[in-house]
Amino acid sequence: MFALVETWVRDGGEPIVVRTSGSTGEPKDVVLSHRAVLASARASLARLDGPGGWLQAMPVTGVGGLQVLVRSAVAGLEPAYADEHASLAAAVAAVPGERRYASLVPTQAHRLVEAGQVGVLADLDAVLIGGAAVPTGLLDALTSAGVRVVRTYGMSETCGGCVYDGVPLDGVRMRVDEDGQVHLAGPVLFDGYADPDATARVLRDGWFATADLGEIDRDGRLRITGRSDDVVVSGGVNVPLPAVTAALRTYAGVRDAVALGVPDAEWGARVVAYLVPDDAVCLDGLRLDELRDGVEEAGLPRAWAPREVVLLDTLPLLPGGKLDRAALRRAVRR
Repeated sequence: MFALVETWVRDGGEPIVVRTSGSTGEPKDVVLSHRAVLASARASLARLDGPGGWLQAMPVTGVGGLQVLVRSAVAGLEPAYADEHASLAAAVAAVPGERRYASLVPTQAHRLVEAGQVGVLADLDAVLIGGAAVPTGLLDALTSAGVRVVRTYGMSETCGGCVYDGVPLDGVRMRVDEDGQVHLAGPVLFDGYADPDATARVLRDGWFATADLGEIDRDGRLRITGRSDDVVVSGGVNVPLPAVTAALRTYAGVRDAVALGVPDAEWGARVVAYLVPDDAVCLDGLRLDELRDGVEEAGLPRAWAPREVVLLDTLPLLPGGKLDRAALRRAVRR
């Protein structure tokens, strides 16, 4: 695979088609030109202070794994493949080059922290983490272990991360409209979707309208505050789901949690709590009124509290490590 990517990087060729994760619905086929992919890779390496060797730990069918191969090809160094080594330490030790990097999603980093292996990443010059928000606790664990974390923001439509630690890569522009929706522009943008109608809905005048909400501070740094579908109207009340999720994760006996809105004939959308209990704790007897009390204790309005609880062994993830929201919604009792 690396040889094919190396040839494509060097000689050019037809656009690459990457399928989006489909975490919130139907996946889309994203058309990425040679020019855009190379612009992204080169801007990334410039921000990281130069080319180097990479740890390949993500599927190459997604844009994150693809860009590891492209950046490696630009550097002329084949990456070390995590799944070809007996341990993470061995894989990291095999990463070539004077400068060495890795790219992970938060789920992968969280599992390394849980397994007590995260310190191995401190031997790398930088670890890019993107694809989803990085919880504060996870970031603290990584930095405490000596890992140089670079939080990236981007998507398949921008050839991967195009904003590093809130600052756009060279050539990338960003703006936030009056509704708080984030728009991106620059040489890293995709050519469009395979479906022209879908393209027309999000790509206009050289700007891509993301599904994310955010704000740009006085220093020009972007902060993502949620997704446009992360606020649901339930019984006439606007409920910001990330805030409810954060409250659920503080509940005693909860190892992981997420709040989502599902269609409801009475409420318009009802808030459902998906909870993963600690191994030693059973939440079968949890009553909704207890959960609502817990939401209030976290400082949130009682009207934001979930109206249904679903217990799971683990939260379902897509191959790239993102939360599979569509699968969660299918798990709700009808």
